[in-house]
Amino acid sequence: MRVPASRREPHLPDHVRLRTRGHLRNRCVVPVPRSSRRRHPRRQHPAARPAQSRNFDSGRNPLVKVPDITGAVIGLDIGGSKTRGIKWMDGIALADASGGSANVQNVSRDQARKSLEDVFTRLGRGPISQVVAGSGGIDTAYDAKALAELIEPFAPDAAVTVIHDTRLLLAAAGCSTGIAVIAGTGSAGWGTTGEKEARAGGWGYLLGDEGSGYWFGREAVRYSLGRMNDGQYPDELTQALLAACGVTGPEALIALFHSGAGRGYWAAISPLVFEHAATGHPAALNMIKKAGGDLASLATKCAEQLNIEGPIVLGGGLGMNQPALQTSMRNALARQGLDTLQVLTEDPVFGALQVTMAHAGHSLPWRFHRASGMTGS
Repeated sequence: MRVPASRREPHLPDHVRLRTRGHLRNRCVVPVPRSSRRRHPRRQHPAARPAQSRNFDSGRNPLVKVPDITGAVIGLDIGGSKTRGIKWMDGIALADASGGSANVQNVSRDQARKSLEDVFTRLGRGPISQVVAGSGGIDTAYDAKALAELIEPFAPDAAVTVIHDTRLLLAAAGCSTGIAVIAGTGSAGWGTTGEKEARAGGWGYLLGDEGSGYWFGREAVRYSLGRMNDGQYPDELTQALLAACGVTGPEALIALFHSGAGRGYWAAISPLVFEHAATGHPAALNMIKKAGGDLASLATKCAEQLNIEGPIVLGGGLGMNQPALQTSMRNALARQGLDTLQVLTEDPVFGALQVTMAHAGHSLPWRFHRASGMTGS
């Protein structure tokens, strides 16, 4: 039984409280402090709730208004390098568009706004009832609110839900409980039992992001500079790195690294490491081994906090597309007694529809259909 609004909304912090706009409500879905949850009457027994919904915000949190699923739904997966959006109507994907990153930890607010405008324009006009956006760096209510405010002008009558991108990943895998590890431009781990959540990593490139695309690019630079310091000539990996960066010597990498080349730039360098690892390059192999161990550590920390073994889902552009990294992580998990790793086969953006359906108390097959003539860019 949902707690009446008159009894629950006063407990919401001002920056999270539902705000009336016309006949619809726009909101940021953010975790509610445990102390706030304890103030409310006992919720409906989990067995009486739909299986898919009880492990998402609307199932756990009586403060969140459960939306309906009438009208168009837009899902956004906002990564460190790009933003992907899909528009659904009645579970049918009508349009698919991509643009630049709208993650305000990676780009300016103006650039994020422009990227969102590009994606919404390519998805086409028409009424939108709901937007579900997953993004890295959504760690606080302020983070969620800031991103929601960027999205709202492009969907003024929609209910806007902002969540961490690892939640999209787990939902896209068809899992309502388990652990998600994302290895893209950055890295992070998140898990849920339905009643409890755990996070690991996700501290950003200055403090962490081990095992990410950016991390591989940075490690390749560090390796090349280390050889220079030791008086060694550039080897095959360093030569490939210099060519990719358009510079003639390792010393030029220092200025390039500090000149404003973004995280996406260095993440795009990461395939060089895997290409040279495939030829047996010792340093490249060691980087992949370390990255796999670091990503496995994100999963095991979540598993220990939640007292579960899995499933563990690996996603993100790097994690989904580099078999050597998948093998390294799987081996590291096996050494910890965990053998439930699965690699995401659907892009995380597809988890947005699952989150929407779960909020509304519905379930949907995990395979999706494209409408004939579906647009994409």
